[in-house]
Amino acid sequence: MQKKVLVTAGPTREAIDPVRYISNKSSGKTGYAIANEFVLQGASVKLVSGPVSVETPALVEIINVETAEQMKKAIFENYEWADIVIMAAAVADFKPKLAARQKIKKSDKLTIELEQTLDILKELGKNKKHQKLVGFALETENLLENAEKKLKEKNLDLVIANNEKAINSKKADFVFVDNSGTEELKSISKEELAKKIAKRFL
Repeated sequence: MQKKVLVTAGPTREAIDPVRYISNKSSGKTGYAIANEFVLQGASVKLVSGPVSVETPALVEIINVETAEQMKKAIFENYEWADIVIMAAAVADFKPKLAARQKIKKSDKLTIELEQTLDILKELGKNKKHQKLVGFALETENLLENAEKKLKEKNLDLVIANNEKAINSKKADFVFVDNSGTEELKSISKEELAKKIAKRFL
């Protein structure tokens, strides 16, 4: 039976005013590599993507979004459909409480009040039924400790942990963390990482 895989990729953008936004350094390449590998392995794949400059893999249904709210909506609309959900996107944790309607003019001082965006992964974990749920943990400290905490608190089947050196690099170190333990993957490409993930679930 053909597996149905929902993948997220790229950053989100949260508006400050009509021309400025809060975002992050995610290129989206990891999520796109994962989507491509699952298609190559015969899965049906939907890819929810923030703004990136990466070519969409063949046979992947792309759903383009910009904000965390839009990404949440697209994910929940397709969650029941999916057998496997891989949250590789770098969703903004915060957004401006109020976005200005007009471009903010230069001034000596500007204060922007932020509020948290919805923790999409945590909500997915609460509503998990038949799905296998995979999350990423990019950490600058206490990598394993934080990954194990994320696994339990968000009801995940697998956490893929890495540090900030993996951002936009061709090869990086990753650690797979699940309820059976850990597996270290040293200096592998995003394509090799995608193959490892697919092998776990197909």
